[in-house]
Amino acid sequence: MAFEDKTLVCKECGKEFTFTAGEQEFYAEKGFENEPARCRDCRDKRRRSREGGEQRQMYTVTCAECGKETEVPFEPKDDRPVYCRDCFNKRRAQRD
Repeated sequence: MAFEDKTLVCKECGKEFTFTAGEQEFYAEKGFENEPARCRDCRDKRRRSREGGEQRQMYTVTCAECGKETEVPFEPKDDRPVYCRDCFNKRRAQRD
C-alpha cells in the first residue's frame, strides 16, 4: 500500500501538522489503527508531563540533507551528520 503525506489538525493546539508517509507506514507496521491526534510538540509536552515534567536538553541543528533547522535531544558531534525527523525516516526506509 502506498502512503502519502496527510495534513491533520492537532486536537490540543489546533495547528495543522503533517502525518508523513513514513510515519503512516510505521503506524501500519505496528498495527496502530488511529492516526495521531496531536502534533509532535503537543505529544512531546504530554509525554514529559506524564514522566514527571523533567525537560530534556534540546540542541538546535541544521539538517545535513534538507537544510531545515530542527532540534535533537543529543549534543551533535562535528564529524557526524544530523538529520531532521523527516530526512532521518526517509534514510531509514531506504536502508530497509
